[in-house]
Amino acid sequence: MPREELVHAAEELKHASADASGEVKERLESQADTLQSLAQADKGPDHGRLARIMHALSELKEDADGDIAERIQSAYDHVEAYRGTVSGV
Repeated sequence: MPREELVHAAEELKHASADASGEVKERLESQADTLQSLAQADKGPDHGRLARIMHALSELKEDADGDIAERIQSAYDHVEAYRGTVSGV
């Protein structure tokens, strides 16, 4: 099931948020919740929604370092892999 990629991305962000603090922690948790909801929705997200999520993850990675940045990159890669399965564009 391709949406497993979104579940994996959400899990990576949850792990990253455990080591983060402040605004970064809140943003990571928010993105994780969003990805988890999209993974369970009846209809998957479109390219535009995925692009916005990927952009947000790129911004978050700039504000992080070490293991947190690695987990954000892993989440980004999972979203990108899922996006490759979405028809259109």
